[in-house]
Amino acid sequence: MENFEFQNSTRIIFGEGSLEKLAEAIKPCAKNVLLAYGKGSIKKEGIYDAVMKILLEAGKNVTELEGIMPNPTAAKVREGVKLCKDNKVGLILAVGGGSVLDCCKAIAVGSVIEEDFWDFMYRDGKVAPNPLPLGAVLTMVGTGSEMNGFGVITNEEIKVKAGFFSPYVYPKFSILDPTYTYTLPKYQMVSGICDILSHLMEQYFSGTEDNVSDDLNEALMKSIVKNARIAVINPRDYTARSNIMWGATVALNGILGCGTTEDWEVHQLEHQIGAYYDVAHGMGLAAVSASYFRFIYKSGLHKFKQYAVNVWGVEEKGKTDEAIALEGIARLEAFFKEIGAATSLRDLGIADKSKLGEIADSCNLNKGGYKTLTHEDVRAIFEAAF
Repeated sequence: MENFEFQNSTRIIFGEGSLEKLAEAIKPCAKNVLLAYGKGSIKKEGIYDAVMKILLEAGKNVTELEGIMPNPTAAKVREGVKLCKDNKVGLILAVGGGSVLDCCKAIAVGSVIEEDFWDFMYRDGKVAPNPLPLGAVLTMVGTGSEMNGFGVITNEEIKVKAGFFSPYVYPKFSILDPTYTYTLPKYQMVSGICDILSHLMEQYFSGTEDNVSDDLNEALMKSIVKNARIAVINPRDYTARSNIMWGATVALNGILGCGTTEDWEVHQLEHQIGAYYDVAHGMGLAAVSASYFRFIYKSGLHKFKQYAVNVWGVEEKGKTDEAIALEGIARLEAFFKEIGAATSLRDLGIADKSKLGEIADSCNLNKGGYKTLTHEDVRAIFEAAF
């Protein structure tokens, strides 16, 4: 295993009815609160009214930021920063999915600095050690943002979708009630499932072998697949939705990255697709994953064989290692199709190839996985995924 340090400061409040503990969680927090959410589903489901009642009964002054989009933009972050500064906000409460949380993390930083958040975080690579504190009520699963310091923001002006990390933007608390995910449209639920699996595979397909993180990862991948198959048939199966919700959190709260290197190239490919086309993040990941893996698997043949056997139950007898590895990738692709996920760029609504070269040339190229790509390689992967 590689050397590592691990620490996670987020308090998780999990289970049906866990919103009841919001009052206790916010009691020691500042009086002025920014309540941030998406485009209105929390109002339809009654979550908004329940949260607002708790905030007002706790004596909080509430400023609202609504309309955070699935791929939060730099402009939306700046809107939130202005609200926080104008209203002297001391706590941000994000109610929604990972996009709302990601946007709020950037707002938390932007609200305590003089510079524009994009220049500060992305251009200069700085972190603010004392951002505004953040709490979360999760209504959609996938990103794991409820228990980590990661976020992704899209700068539409320069066509860049990029991630950031700060050890200071972990939520102080996150409330996870699986029943809040019951009414999520199937497309969004499936997109979140694909995101979870991609997080797991990004940490699994790396140059570090034979460690406990891989064993945990394989078990979690199998759990997500099993429970996803149940949830797409019965979205109100509490056990399945609970396992998926907690699985998403564990997939990216840092524990599975301990002692191993990581890849994250699939995310880099999807980020730039998302910068050009407003696609659901998890669907974009699913659309390029199999093509990417078929491009690199020979560089990590042992691990891809292990994945095929241990996660998908591929039979080894009478087959070469290469055949076993390819069958594992095919099983992944078949699973995506089974649950209704995208398996090609066409499935994302990308009707022509005219921008693929430009998108490929704009992708970041990571060095953590089995094979470091060139921009020409990315073009080939996009062609195969089309």
